[in-house]
Amino acid sequence: MTDQPTPTSAPLPQRLQPEPQPELPQPEPRPAPQPTPQPDAVAAQYPSPLIPALQDEDDVRTGLHLSPMSMNFDDAFDDVDSALGDDAASIAHSVTASILEYRTIMGRTYHSERHDSKYFTPNDEQQMRSQDLTHHYLTLLLDNKLFLAPVGEDMKRVLDVGTGTGIWAIDMGDRYPGAEVTGTDLSPTQPPWVPPNVRFRIDDCTQDWSLPADAYDLVHLRYLFGAVADWRHLLRNAFRCCHPGSGWAQSVECDVIICSDDASVPEGGAIETFWNPLWREMTKNLGISFQVLEERLQIEAFEEAGFVDITEVNFKLPVGGWPRDPKLAEVGEFVLLTMINDLEGYTLLPWNIIHGENTPGYREILYRLRRELRSKSMHGYMKVRYMYGRKPEHA
Repeated sequence: MTDQPTPTSAPLPQRLQPEPQPELPQPEPRPAPQPTPQPDAVAAQYPSPLIPALQDEDDVRTGLHLSPMSMNFDDAFDDVDSALGDDAASIAHSVTASILEYRTIMGRTYHSERHDSKYFTPNDEQQMRSQDLTHHYLTLLLDNKLFLAPVGEDMKRVLDVGTGTGIWAIDMGDRYPGAEVTGTDLSPTQPPWVPPNVRFRIDDCTQDWSLPADAYDLVHLRYLFGAVADWRHLLRNAFRCCHPGSGWAQSVECDVIICSDDASVPEGGAIETFWNPLWREMTKNLGISFQVLEERLQIEAFEEAGFVDITEVNFKLPVGGWPRDPKLAEVGEFVLLTMINDLEGYTLLPWNIIHGENTPGYREILYRLRRELRSKSMHGYMKVRYMYGRKPEHA
């Protein structure tokens, strides 16, 4: 892989310089077994409420104003009879209020309970910074590419599922001004001012998607581990939305278990006794997998949905700047910064679920975990897998 250009963000601390370690192997694409195309198993579309614009000046001052440029407001009332008048407006504003009624747990906010999904990370500013850092290190990992699927440059419609801060969708809108880019998420955490070809809408990807069939050149799914109980249902939705013959779906997932090839993860330390077991216990407790790669959930879902030309690309994602390869060292620095920025956001709700909210020791174990992650002698990594497939012509 070629080196990445120096990022324009603020410089990080000087890279760690451990003793030379074996370089991480570079990933090689390999075709996955090709399934027999299956018919779409998702039948009906179900409408999903969209967020109407908040026009009051007080809303703007409090950060709640959402621009019509960024939100699909006009479509929110397509099916509302104008004769309903004030009743329709009242319903719309009730929907808005319920979406913005975030749950608060020990000072951190989580998405509204109006959704069935119980996603484990907060939706506040601190977690949003980590999500933007995640986007940055994954873009570096792909040599400044935003996706690997062989989609044509003339793509017209792009869907970003679980868009989070909307940063991937915004970058796509900038790079492909001729494409209409739609991002969906549980919470309206995206910025108000975005490229004119980008819009966001509220939708729960674990339910039937309220989006048109056969419409998208690229359906992008990223870091949905811990949110999806039924990966087959998720990919059937993606399959339905892809354009026949030329539409691609791409999924990138991470197994957050930290491992090493040189036994440098401290035996009996916080990574081994707290971080790694936490995600396996969450899988058992919630019935939602945090080991998507290990359990091969992506490939099984792609195959069953009916995609063809399925390909997977695997990476080792370093934690810290220990690799000798300059690009991987830079990626690792951003991975570490992402985690250190919000270790609490990643672990608070899992700790409460597994150990109980009032169980002592949480702050102490976070302190130990931070020290281990920053250690120059620890050469840990996580695993990331990109998988993409095409919807056949006569699906």
